[in-house]
Amino acid sequence: MLSRYEIFCKVIESGSFTKVAQLLGYSQSAVSQTIKNLEQEIGLTLIERRKDGIRLTADGRQYFPYLQAIHSAEMALAQKRREMQGLENSTIRIGTFTSVSRNILPPLLKAFKDAYPTVTFVLRQGEYTSIGQWIQDGSIDFGFVHADAVSGIEMHILYEDEMIAVLPNTHPLATQQQLSLQALAQEPFILLDEGEYSVPMTAFQRVHLKPQIAYEVYDDYTILAMVKQGLGVSILYQLVLNGFERDFAIRPIVETPKRVVALAWKNWNTMSYASRCFAEFIMQHIGSA
Repeated sequence: MLSRYEIFCKVIESGSFTKVAQLLGYSQSAVSQTIKNLEQEIGLTLIERRKDGIRLTADGRQYFPYLQAIHSAEMALAQKRREMQGLENSTIRIGTFTSVSRNILPPLLKAFKDAYPTVTFVLRQGEYTSIGQWIQDGSIDFGFVHADAVSGIEMHILYEDEMIAVLPNTHPLATQQQLSLQALAQEPFILLDEGEYSVPMTAFQRVHLKPQIAYEVYDDYTILAMVKQGLGVSILYQLVLNGFERDFAIRPIVETPKRVVALAWKNWNTMSYASRCFAEFIMQHIGSA
């Protein structure tokens, strides 16, 4: 049901009670009565009815901007109500990997959940290729990916995540302040399984090296446990290693291998309203390209 403020604004814009009645499917008398009710509410005559049409009275000209402002506020309130209903009891499905799910997402999930308590999150842990495929087939709404590892989907660059070496504290290489890929290639190497695109292997290949891969492991924290047991050395992402400085020798790598972390989706316009809201929330808080 239209408010009297909206009907009043439409009458002034069209210059005719009849046109507004036809537009809205109301009778002319109903539109006229609505305007009279508004005039009674304010206590002034706002519209002068003439044979050649209508026009605002002097008081009407004074009040018109305020009545327009009320109408605009009503429309904004209705839009906000529709948006909130779009978020109500919504499920947001996200593809992610360890460094993001451990360091990036938790505070963002909490802040968004505080604002929209009925939203549910489903997190699927994977690697770049699988996350890209989940986006393509609609299994998730959006996901975190390495920009160089996927194609054919829309994305927004968030940040760069550098890889650094991790060794047992007692390892001979731990005496060095930084390590080269050449030095790491001589040691039993525990490779992080990143699917079809491997940032460490790409870095080794660029300098024409082949590491001595002793193990290939999907989980970052399993790799840390293996390094602690002296089973080999590894290269992991800096965000994953935050907080482990006392337990391991963590050293920067001369060649600075890194990945470009992006937020990716299939089609922004067809993604659910709730998912678009949270994706925008992530991009606003993490940064932009």
